[in-house]
Amino acid sequence: MSATAQREHPVEALLRPKALVVTVLASEALAVVLSLTHPLDADWPVRLGLLSLSLLWITITALCGLALCRPLLRRLPTTAFPWLALTLLVLATGAVAHTGWTLTRSASVSGDGYSMFMLRAIATALVVGMLALLIYQNYLQGREAAIGHKEAELAVLRARVQPHFLFNTLNTGIALLHSQPERAERLLLDLSDLFRAAFSGPAVGPLRAEIALAQQYLAIESLRFAERLDVQWVLPDEDSPLLDTQLPALSLQPLVENAIKHGIEPSLLGGRLEISIEPQGAQVLVRVRNTMPSPPSASSRGHGIGLDAVRARTESFGDGSGRLQAGPDADGNFVAVLTLPR
Repeated sequence: MSATAQREHPVEALLRPKALVVTVLASEALAVVLSLTHPLDADWPVRLGLLSLSLLWITITALCGLALCRPLLRRLPTTAFPWLALTLLVLATGAVAHTGWTLTRSASVSGDGYSMFMLRAIATALVVGMLALLIYQNYLQGREAAIGHKEAELAVLRARVQPHFLFNTLNTGIALLHSQPERAERLLLDLSDLFRAAFSGPAVGPLRAEIALAQQYLAIESLRFAERLDVQWVLPDEDSPLLDTQLPALSLQPLVENAIKHGIEPSLLGGRLEISIEPQGAQVLVRVRNTMPSPPSASSRGHGIGLDAVRARTESFGDGSGRLQAGPDADGNFVAVLTLPR
């Protein structure tokens, strides 16, 4: 996929609900580990409680600082983010440690004077912060590798224009050129738009753009299959916010192409293709259902083509809640359901 389209700033990834929960839980785990460095005597629960409360406040303070600095971080290079986060962590640790000492006079608990208490707190924050930077670096490298993998998958999808589809479309256009020149012109314009979207379109776009691309593809195929292809659309209103749902480019058209190639084309009588968009809670369901030839042909068993790439890119898109499920239903039709976060 396009690097600019999918490379989310690290601060946005950190401030996602799931990442916030993991960060808070990690701070509490660190409190348990630090408390276990002291004897398990009668004061251990007190130390654990103070450490847990302190680290919770340090985490919340640092995260709030990052949230407030979000506009600045967006303008800075990505490489500046970990160092600013480390700085905020040290400042938050110093502020919370000073406040805790002032409120509790911690010498009775820690056994240290104020200077040693602050030095230990800041040194601990630096060590933990540096370890977090190493984890962040590994995460960033893995994230870049995943993005590169998705870019390669999109390049494969864009290059995967079936030769027989191109040849059949051109032959159909030649056949229509003398008898129905207007339809031939419309066919070539649709083919041009389809290729333009496939090779130079954005990596992420709204659902309405994917629908328009699929409609252009079906308009071309309908000239070839004529009455053998029965297409039914069940779409929300044109101004529905469902149509603004973001999804990876070329997510719907490969599903429609699979339905045509493995469900409609092998049947001498053709078949029916249904495409519907519907809400389901905080998600949007894009359902592509096609009839299957009877008896099944060797071509109709190849429904896996393109589905794995679409599934992988959908599952890794956004917060990772998207998915693709495909398989036969109780009526003998083949159904592919694309689930997208709204």
